[in-house]
Amino acid sequence: MRRSTIRLITVLATAAVTTSVVAGCSTKNQVPSIGYAVDAAVASYNGASTLGASSGAAAVFGRVLTGFFYTGPDGQQVADTDVGTAKEVPGETQTVQYRLNPDGVYSDGVKTSCDDLVLAWSARSGKFTRPGDRGPVSLFDAASTVGYDEIERIDCQPGSKDATVVFRPGKHYLPWRTLFTAAEVMPAHVVAQAVGVPNVVNALQTGDGAVIGRIADFWNTGWTVKAGGLDLTKFPSSGPYRIESFSAKDGLVLVANEKWWGEAPETKRIVVWPKGTDFAAKAKENALGVVDLGAGSVADLKLDGFDEQTVASRSAEQLVLATGGVFSRVEVRRAFAQCVPRQALFDTLGKAGEPAPHGLGAGVLNAHVVQQDALYYPAVTGGADRYRGADIPAATATLASSGTAQPTVRIGYQGPDARRAQTVAMIAETCRGAGITVVDAGSPDFTPVKLPEGAVDAVLGGTGAVPGPAGSSEGAAAFAALRAGSGLDFGGFANGRYDAITDQLAGEANSTATLNLLTEAENLLWAQLPSIPLFATPRIIAFGNGMQNGIAGPTQSGTGWNMDRWVLQR
Repeated sequence: MRRSTIRLITVLATAAVTTSVVAGCSTKNQVPSIGYAVDAAVASYNGASTLGASSGAAAVFGRVLTGFFYTGPDGQQVADTDVGTAKEVPGETQTVQYRLNPDGVYSDGVKTSCDDLVLAWSARSGKFTRPGDRGPVSLFDAASTVGYDEIERIDCQPGSKDATVVFRPGKHYLPWRTLFTAAEVMPAHVVAQAVGVPNVVNALQTGDGAVIGRIADFWNTGWTVKAGGLDLTKFPSSGPYRIESFSAKDGLVLVANEKWWGEAPETKRIVVWPKGTDFAAKAKENALGVVDLGAGSVADLKLDGFDEQTVASRSAEQLVLATGGVFSRVEVRRAFAQCVPRQALFDTLGKAGEPAPHGLGAGVLNAHVVQQDALYYPAVTGGADRYRGADIPAATATLASSGTAQPTVRIGYQGPDARRAQTVAMIAETCRGAGITVVDAGSPDFTPVKLPEGAVDAVLGGTGAVPGPAGSSEGAAAFAALRAGSGLDFGGFANGRYDAITDQLAGEANSTATLNLLTEAENLLWAQLPSIPLFATPRIIAFGNGMQNGIAGPTQSGTGWNMDRWVLQR
């Protein structure tokens, strides 16, 4: 049970926070609620899609759409035994047996089944494609195929609670617990109803291109979330909360799921205030009980009466660069990296209150995919030496060698975000000396897709270009975001050797071989510069007085990872 992992945090109750949890309540029933401020951009229910992953769906819907595992507050994968069990079966070929809880049922009354796993695998396997200008293109707009593309088949009788996942012969995917996780296992019966088939298992096995195309179309866009007017029949819940409504005025309202078979949520109503909310105004209105925001991102944010901390998160604050346009030549990317004041950015904007254990957030981030607190980290960061930052003579010389004169770099991010605006301003100030003009292209409607569309030249964001909570100790999204063809590869980086390294790392158990592969990967990435790591993103995580069971979650699951245990002591 999830409750066993929870450490209690208790603070004194005050009238101000009592007001905050009532704010946002339905005037119809006046159910007490807790306001949750988080800078995830609610855009899709489907956290496995590119849109869902890059907007931070896991931080909002992790307790609405459950999976066999979730990302815990330290970044680790934790089994959710309310959902079911997953265990490896001994044998020459890697096989995992999944068993869904017999009592598991969606909020619309339909039982959870292995159909949901078959849909997840099919969408993320990369095997369903259509012709494209540069080769086959996946029908499913999946954030990543990593791990799922190693699965040969899933044995599943439609409607069954059991599924046997068999990996390809000779393959062994060590981080298999990153598969079929919270916010990524979607209700297959909704898809079946939408496309008019009895079940998706048989439909996906038929090979009927027209039917599979309709399934893919719904998987890609059928769960888009926009404020106002949601057709809730398409958004059933498999967790302790379900969606009641979503509007700009009243936020995303989550209420207790009456069909939830596990331990009932302590608080029956959570009002999520996502990216785009005037968080400073909500704080003044006492409408917030829990706050999980990028440190310094909200100007004039006053959290009087809150137990507040600034922590280094598992998200890597970074610049994701295009590999076309102004950055089509690697020399221009190198010149830009040489003028970016990485040390000054960390000193001014990247420091957390206290570095996490083992060095997370202790200094400038000198790796693209290796965690800063990993044992391998000190040995793989040599490629960063020439990019300490603000080396204007070096940047000027490198730019001259590229044959590109006075380039303009447009940096996009989802605003408003005071810290990222200051980041761009500091980069513009230093790079001007090297003949590089930097333009702030941040906007409230910004999405990372603007990078491949050519509207910007770089994205400033976290791991996977996410605006809010991101990252895990496994680093699956970090690796996937630089893999050719991945939905999260917004910069269009394609390097066969990097892809081969990531494939080998996924099954490598030898520490020496792992170190060698990670060193090669980091050297390659520092040479090609598809992105520029800056620092572990600092986050402000705060609990209003009177809150119990609040545990900071500086990962992709956000601090809402255990929102069903939150209690207001009134």
